[in-house]
Amino acid sequence: MQISQKQKRNTLWIVLGLAWPTMLEQMLQVAAQYVDSAMVGRLGAAATAAVGATTTINWMVGSTLSALGIGFLAFIAREYGAERYDNAGRAVAQSVVAAIMAGLVFTVAALSLARFIPGWMNAAEDIRPAASKYFFIIYTPMLLRAATVIFGTVLRASGDTRTPMKVNVLVNLVNVVLNYLLIYGSRDIHFLGMTLRVPGAGLGVTGAAIGTAAGFAVGGIAMTAALWRHPRISPRGRSLKPDWAILKPCLKVALPAALQRFGTSFGYVAFASLINSLGTISTAAHAIANTAESAFYIPAYGIQTAAATLSGNASGMKDREYMKSITRTLLILEPTLMAVSGAVLFILAPRMMALFTPDAEVISLGTKVLRMVAVTEPLYGIAVVLEGIFMGVGDTMYAFCCNIVGMWGVRVLGTAILVRGFGYGLTAAWGAMIAHNILLCILFALRYRRQRWNPLVSGQKF
Repeated sequence: MQISQKQKRNTLWIVLGLAWPTMLEQMLQVAAQYVDSAMVGRLGAAATAAVGATTTINWMVGSTLSALGIGFLAFIAREYGAERYDNAGRAVAQSVVAAIMAGLVFTVAALSLARFIPGWMNAAEDIRPAASKYFFIIYTPMLLRAATVIFGTVLRASGDTRTPMKVNVLVNLVNVVLNYLLIYGSRDIHFLGMTLRVPGAGLGVTGAAIGTAAGFAVGGIAMTAALWRHPRISPRGRSLKPDWAILKPCLKVALPAALQRFGTSFGYVAFASLINSLGTISTAAHAIANTAESAFYIPAYGIQTAAATLSGNASGMKDREYMKSITRTLLILEPTLMAVSGAVLFILAPRMMALFTPDAEVISLGTKVLRMVAVTEPLYGIAVVLEGIFMGVGDTMYAFCCNIVGMWGVRVLGTAILVRGFGYGLTAAWGAMIAHNILLCILFALRYRRQRWNPLVSGQKF
């Protein structure tokens, strides 16, 4: 991505130019997730709990794949900034090897353990068969899901955020259409005075799983095709043998990021397991609140993508003033957007919950926890964008340490004490989660202020 001197003076527009496709992509993903959850939610709290029981495992796998991509993102963004395009292309070829290996490992692990995972997650006995079947189906196309995540990250590193957006639009369309046809049985719909017979398979939770799996498969094929057609970083014709001159710096960044995502995601699993022990109502309220809340994180993660790419570019350019301009712009824009997002979430919390379930108990409990977290959205936004800046320059070890300490020392341990020790419920567990987010904001802000993350100031090579 070439950046002129004139563009450098308009950093806000550079940030927004990179961020808006990612925001739109995530908005469409969330919309599809909303439709998916709402469709399943109409089947009752038990169906919602069956799907939600393994959600944190899905996060763990998805975030670990994403973290593998971070190593390549940092390397490619830096090489692009320095105009070393051949090195960037060699890194893309190595990302193909990483996607294949990760996809195969997760496929074997997930399919082998599918029957046991709901039990390990403390899901209620009556929902375990449905939860196991759902989990098994969505992990069948794991190799293609790995391609979607890792190749999407690689494309974003080169400044192309529009292609991943388009692919994910396709994924969501496939998912929603198949859900509509597979979850419910055949039914009549009334449109413009006409009655139309809509076919349906009536597969319930299984139908939702098939729709999700098909979306992953289509996404993997489309993202791979897009990468192979890329005019500058296509891996076509390049060697797929391990290239340690490229892999070593990529893995130096990727491994701490992957360990962080795996460790924190495993913490989410422990956290969800504690919540699942509170019963079906709390499990359903937690799953739906997480889904509802995800829409309000769109600004945070859209800006984080731009932060990672642009800080990597600035590092490759060795331009201290540009790095300073980019980071200052990000740290003004992100909290502002998240403050607005949090205010909207606070106001709309009961309506958001009602989108996914008619159960009054679930709505009431979910509204409480959503309003709790809405107040702290700006602080969470600061933590997210700072982590993106650090990732872009390859400073992932500090984030790894902070996230592990915060997740296990504050969120999981705090929830265990409050729920198991004192007998409190879901609101106490979300209180521990909020404390974890605030801690990350403080620790990342201290790191940023001291400039130890910045290779143009500290001289460190991450």
